[in-house]
Amino acid sequence: MNNVRVRFCPSPTGDPHVGMVRTALFNWAYARHTGGTFVFRIEDTDTARDSEDSYRMLLDSLRWLGLNWDEGPEIGGPFAPYRQSERLEIYRDVAAKLLASGHAYYCYCSQEELEQRREKAQAENRTPGYDGKCRNLTDEELGQFKSTNREPVLRFKMPGSDFTWMDLVRGELTFAAEHVPDYVLVRANGDPLYTLVNPVDDALMEITHVLRGEDLLSSTPRQIALYAALKDIGVGKGITPEFGHLPYVMGEGNKKLSKRDPESSLSMYRNEGFLPEGLLNYLALLGWSMGEDQEFFSIEQMATAFEITRVNPNPARFDLKKCTAINADWIRSLSPAELQNRLLPYLTTSAVLPEKPTVQQLDLLAKSIELIQERIETLGQGVKMLRFLFVSDDEFEIDPDDKPAVTDESGRSVLVAASNVLEELDDWNRTEIEAVLRAELIETMALKPKNAFGALRVAATGRRVSPPLFESLELLGKTRSLARITAALSS
Repeated sequence: MNNVRVRFCPSPTGDPHVGMVRTALFNWAYARHTGGTFVFRIEDTDTARDSEDSYRMLLDSLRWLGLNWDEGPEIGGPFAPYRQSERLEIYRDVAAKLLASGHAYYCYCSQEELEQRREKAQAENRTPGYDGKCRNLTDEELGQFKSTNREPVLRFKMPGSDFTWMDLVRGELTFAAEHVPDYVLVRANGDPLYTLVNPVDDALMEITHVLRGEDLLSSTPRQIALYAALKDIGVGKGITPEFGHLPYVMGEGNKKLSKRDPESSLSMYRNEGFLPEGLLNYLALLGWSMGEDQEFFSIEQMATAFEITRVNPNPARFDLKKCTAINADWIRSLSPAELQNRLLPYLTTSAVLPEKPTVQQLDLLAKSIELIQERIETLGQGVKMLRFLFVSDDEFEIDPDDKPAVTDESGRSVLVAASNVLEELDDWNRTEIEAVLRAELIETMALKPKNAFGALRVAATGRRVSPPLFESLELLGKTRSLARITAALSS
């Protein structure tokens, strides 16, 4: 199956979202599984919505995710260019050929006229859609329209037959001709629409399989008809791709996940410190299964096992908690050295560490990794947990929500007692620290561990949620630990 050619063709309109990433992943996995070609194509003919920043974000996102492409922007390939904004001359030429061959025609109907006829069709319980009014205009009618300087759109002439195809995910599907009216290929201003450029690029780039979201299912009959017309006028090699329509990804309230939903934003996951391996692992489970209840796997393992026929057509629900849990599994699977490498950019971006950390800072970071690896679910949580180690005493602050732990009477009495016994400690290590604190706070003062150590944890780390207390005090050092307890008592 090494002749398989799939494509991922997003539009650069804002922040990439997880539904888009899931589509890219399934196409990438299918190409790798079959030994085929993964084509990355940019659909940027909508000048009102597309942006160069979004284009750069798309490239950066795929690189961050590790979804390397075989043909596309910045790599090239035999069918370059791969940005549709650089292929406009191609579309104009194809549109002219479709018009000359009778597969397309000029339509002069205004939006107001179309809306009036649509409303009338609905009132008469007829299927709304273009009624073919301009399909067979006489020379006289054409002359009248031209004399008014009304600019026409270019419409594709559907063949008027039903469409049946075998969807790779959903099985046999049929659309009746009445539900697939003639549609616009080129706007009145000459701009080509998705309905033209997408199939034209598929034909010219010899795409064999189209794996895309269920929301595009209704456009498939139109594209199948256009592929046939393109073959008739000699555009491409006459390949009609096989289609597989991936299930919807549902969000809260059982509604389709949209760009407006916070959990759909890829940037959110990058900023929070999700690993690309963890995010892709979870997205792979939205509509597909490795089998045998295996939920933890790499994208390389996914590609080895990926069969498009095992994609479930039913909607998949996005569960942020499960996504986070899988990411935590990936964090725990990293070596301490690799976790440190992953965490370092987040620490520098958050100004916890400078751009070029000192040898001492890197040594302290290496020692702290083992304290947090089992306790964090994202790299962002790691930043919050380790901030106390690297900020100066002047910059150190206690989280306002946790401050009552060191200001109430019981908390202050714990801090006074802890300060006294720690002051006398000569051998500053976790074992000795734990021993004297337990002897004083639990045995002598008869406190429960939660009450004994809560105030001390907040005083030293600034938060109730932190790495293990005794190890944290050891890394912080005696002088800094006692200084923070003193500062907490004077707050």
